[in-house]
Amino acid sequence: MPSPTGSAVTDGDLIRRAAARDESAIGTLYDRYGQVVYAVAFRVVGQRADAEEIVMEAFAQVWRDAERFEVGRGSCVAWLTMIARSRALDFVRSQQRRTRITTAAGQDDPDSGPAMSNWRSSPSDAVEQSERKQKVEAALGNLSEPQRRAIELAYFEGLSQSEIAERLQEPLGTVKTRVRLGMQKLRDALRPYYAGGGG
Repeated sequence: MPSPTGSAVTDGDLIRRAAARDESAIGTLYDRYGQVVYAVAFRVVGQRADAEEIVMEAFAQVWRDAERFEVGRGSCVAWLTMIARSRALDFVRSQQRRTRITTAAGQDDPDSGPAMSNWRSSPSDAVEQSERKQKVEAALGNLSEPQRRAIELAYFEGLSQSEIAERLQEPLGTVKTRVRLGMQKLRDALRPYYAGGGG
């Protein structure tokens, strides 16, 4: 398929190079098809940051499964869009599940509402710390599984991003993007409780 990026190299060549662990091949595939994959993901999830994460997950899966791809059975772009659509649908189902769990938890514990007035008027540091822990856990729970895993490896196990890439057998660029997007989501989720809570 003609392409402005590395047009002399076929998609099949790039998949074979990816199977041989050539990270630059994934980069070229991303340049060729990243926008197409993003459009598929965005159509399903409707949020830019979530669609970007799904694109990263789709290319990470291509990296892991490149050796299984059979050129004769279909085009690379069809394979990529199928992966992205499947990931996006999984994401939507996961979000719906989390929403149901969060709603049920809120009904089970009506006294732990997120209102800032309750947060600031906590009678003891122990209670306040417990509430903060709950907020952080809830924010972590709203991350995609790959984002949460990368952040937990970085902050709870103290692994560097290259060590995380090695542990997860994924490209370093994917891990870096995943940690960055995950941390951005955490900051956005926790900002009302920390940045705005000082009074």
